[in-house]
Amino acid sequence: MKFTKMHGLGNDYVYINGFEEDLSQVDLPELARRISDRHFGVGGDGMILILPSDKADFRMRIFNIDGSEGRTCGNGLRCVSKYVHDHGLTDRVQFTIETLGGIVTPVVELGPGGLVEQVVIDMGEPRLTRRQIPMTGPAEEQVIQYPVVVADRTFHMTAVSMGNPHAVLMVDRLDEQDVLKYGPLLEAHEWFPERTNVEFIQIKNRREILFKVWERGSGITLACGTGACAAAVAAILSGRTERNVTVHLPGGSLKIEWRESDNHVYMTGPATEVFTGVYLGEIPQK
Repeated sequence: MKFTKMHGLGNDYVYINGFEEDLSQVDLPELARRISDRHFGVGGDGMILILPSDKADFRMRIFNIDGSEGRTCGNGLRCVSKYVHDHGLTDRVQFTIETLGGIVTPVVELGPGGLVEQVVIDMGEPRLTRRQIPMTGPAEEQVIQYPVVVADRTFHMTAVSMGNPHAVLMVDRLDEQDVLKYGPLLEAHEWFPERTNVEFIQIKNRREILFKVWERGSGITLACGTGACAAAVAAILSGRTERNVTVHLPGGSLKIEWRESDNHVYMTGPATEVFTGVYLGEIPQK
C-alpha cells in the first residue's frame, strides 16, 4: 500500500490516496493503529484517507492513533488540500472537501514550482450550543467561561464545535504537565458524550494566543487546526482578543480570523509533504 507522510505544523499523519488504493475490504481502524505506530509502523498522529465524494470535490476520513474516527482536522485539511493539488487530482486553487464535520472550502496559495505553500480554509461557523458540541445539559445553552472541576482544580471552560468538539481552558501560564494531567480527564468527562479535544490557552496580547492541546484519541500533539480556531473563538467571546489573531502552537503558528461579515472562521497556515513510501506490513481485513 502506497502512502505519503505529511504534517501541518508537526501534526503528522499517514495519508493514503483512495483514488488509487482499494480500501473496500480493509479494517481501517486496525490499519490506523498499526500504520501510526512510531516504532512498528510508519508513525504519526493517525491516518487520513483521501477519497472520492458525491457531495464535494473530495472526501477526507481521519482515524486517530487509537483507531477512533475523527470528524474533522484542520491540519489534515490543509495537507489534503496540498496533496490533491500537487499530485494532480485537481488543477483548481479553490475546491471543496467533505468531512464528517461538514463540507469546507480551501483556497491554496502556490509557491515555487507551482506547489502549494499555504492554505486558507473557510472552516464555517463556530457552533456554540450544548446540542451542537455535543454536550449534556440544556440543548440551546452556550458554555462560555463555565466553571468545571477536574480532579483537584477548577478551570473556566468555553465549549466550541468546529465540526468536532473542543473544551477551551484559559490559564495564566501554560504547563505541559497540566495538559498531561487534566487533558485526558476532561476528554472523557461525562459532559461530553463523544469525548472532546482540550485546549489550554494563554492570552499573550489582543492579537496573539499561546496554545497547547490534548487531542481526542491522540493525546498531546504539536498542533491542532480546529483547536486553534476554537481557541480564537473562545478568546474573542471572552473579550480578550481582536477577531483576527495569531495562535502560537508548539509546532508553529496559524492565523485565525472570525469574520463578522459571514460569521465564518478562516484558518491560514502551511502544509508540508515529508516523504512517500510503500507500507509492507500486513493489511488487516474486515
